[in-house]
Amino acid sequence: MCSIIGAVLKNPRHEDFEMIRRVFLESKIRGMHATGISFLPHWSKSVVTIKEAMPSDRFIDTHMHIDNMKEMVNDDGTLYLIGHCRYSTSDLSYNQPLANELKSIVHNGVITQELPENWGNIYPYTFETKNDSELVLHSDDPLREFPDASMAVCELYVDRKLRFYRNGKRPLYLTSIECGSIITSTADVPKRAEVAGFPVNVLMNHYNTFDGDLALTIERVDIKDALDYQK
Repeated sequence: MCSIIGAVLKNPRHEDFEMIRRVFLESKIRGMHATGISFLPHWSKSVVTIKEAMPSDRFIDTHMHIDNMKEMVNDDGTLYLIGHCRYSTSDLSYNQPLANELKSIVHNGVITQELPENWGNIYPYTFETKNDSELVLHSDDPLREFPDASMAVCELYVDRKLRFYRNGKRPLYLTSIECGSIITSTADVPKRAEVAGFPVNVLMNHYNTFDGDLALTIERVDIKDALDYQK
């Protein structure tokens, strides 16, 4: 059980940064062993990732002061942010987000039961970790490529896009607010964090993508015999 978080906010104000901090704090209950974030700041052309083996309350006090968060805003005035609060079921070195030169991802779920030493014989990727979430990082189409997996995912791309999706085996919620949207693993997190919006269940098997103008595009993925265990 872990918690994933996503945010795309246009011209965020002080109170919006405070709200993001509360969302991370309220996500602690689903993952107290490690916390991490990725963002697209104005001072970098790449996704920047910070992750620590600490709960979210310590993490936000260390890395997410208001002045820190102001520096995370892109030069287009948008805060692109994904985050992860991890409940450890294995080695703490598996902390997220995971990133490559194109994107960073946070994932809740299980992609494969195959042992890591067998992955190279099964999947057409080169692996740097034994974390099966790395399969999501390498894949362009995880919902179709891993139909038997359990997944809720947020992805942050260097070309200023935030994509999020789930299948029927993991929850994910979208809360729209005045300056953008917040993505959380559960509906209670934005409620407890006093987010000024109503959390809506993200439709399973749909790729949802925000751009820097907050325009949302949705792609439906047809997967046979898919069940939504969140209903």
